[in-house]
Amino acid sequence: MRVLLDANLFVSYLLHPDQESPSAQIIRAAIQGEFTLLLPEALLDELVRAIDRKPYLRERIRPEEMAQLADIIKGVAEVIPRITEPIPAVTRDPKDDYLITYALVGEADYLVTGDKDLLVLEEVGTLRILTPRAFLGMLNERRGDRV
Repeated sequence: MRVLLDANLFVSYLLHPDQESPSAQIIRAAIQGEFTLLLPEALLDELVRAIDRKPYLRERIRPEEMAQLADIIKGVAEVIPRITEPIPAVTRDPKDDYLITYALVGEADYLVTGDKDLLVLEEVGTLRILTPRAFLGMLNERRGDRV
């Protein structure tokens, strides 16, 4: 199972890494190798920018925490190199188009996000777009199948 996680899941995890939120559970499952995590280089850039430009996040997430998580996920993820061609318009919010493109290039089965502009699409080709809660439910069902 190939999965691309939106930056909002990583932000949620960095804010509350010890909680049992869907985002935190999904990040831990990715780190443990329960699915193939796809990591576009551009997503890490977005994550760093989001933390830096929002005072609320900048005050709560230390740069070393971000760097440590980036190192961990780079070590377990399949990194997708930067796309240099123009990104096609797919979503109602153009800044989200890159996620769909990277998910398709990386042959992702799922894009997991809390972004309503992406969730409204539900599917793009064979790519399913799910909320963290829906993906975690599916992951938990799959775990049950293996037990």
